[in-house]
Amino acid sequence: MAAKNTICLWFDGDAHEAANFYAATFPDSAVGAVHYAPGDYPSGKQGDPLTVEFTVMDIPCLGLNGGPIFKHNEAFSFQVATDDQAETDRLWHAIVENGGQESDCGWCKDRWGISWQITPRALVAAITDPDPAAAKRAFEAMMQMQKIDIATIEAARRG
Repeated sequence: MAAKNTICLWFDGDAHEAANFYAATFPDSAVGAVHYAPGDYPSGKQGDPLTVEFTVMDIPCLGLNGGPIFKHNEAFSFQVATDDQAETDRLWHAIVENGGQESDCGWCKDRWGISWQITPRALVAAITDPDPAAAKRAFEAMMQMQKIDIATIEAARRG
């Protein structure tokens, strides 16, 4: 492992499957080495995949097959900046339609429980508009959404 800081994500035996999904879904993502347990452990046996090295959009990650003890929650999420509605839709649908679930304000969860914020750059520009009224209108529009609709955000920003 070359990175000095790596995100470690806990899985219940399916870290390799998750890493493969992320590599197939997100640009600049790949699966690296799979390391096997040198002995039995509480959630597995010697020879089972223990850790998987992978990257998600150039962010180094380690998937740990630690068992069912710990679950993911929204306290951690990947925030993905998208350039247009097509990219927003593609990533959102890839996550949700692969056993994930929708949430509010551009958030969704993949089937492993990892939270993702699919955030169009246009949304960030709108809710940080120097005109407080425009920013508020865009923010209020976002608060009504699950997947972000850029055209609706921009219309709200314009008033």
